Amino acid sequence: MKKLLRLHLASFAVATTLLFSGSAWAFEPQGAKSTKAASTATTAPTAQEIADAKAKGLVWVNTSTKVYHKDGQFYGTTKHGKFMTEADAQKAGYRAAQEPAASKKSTSSSKK
Repeated sequence: MKKLLRLHLASFAVATTLLFSGSAWAFEPQGAKSTKAASTATTAPTAQEIADAKAKGLVWVNTSTKVYHKDGQFYGTTKHGKFMTEADAQKAGYRAAQEPAASKKSTSSSKK
């Protein structure tokens, strides 16, 4: 009886090891693959690339926040982003960045 129990436990251990050996080590969460691809594919644009994009009228799309910038301190400087036309950004579901509060005040007071 003990010999049969040992044989059964040994075969169960071997079967479990074979079942999980390949798939358990190869498992990678879905988000991990896309994060690696996004971090390696996106490089920070150079000052020349930023100037060229401004001259062409392109916006800088922050792909992680889904906001696009027409100008300002975040134009071409966010960690994850790319240049595209404003129309393409809107079609892709990005929204325009809000103006800073200081420039809104100066704009509203100048209209009076």
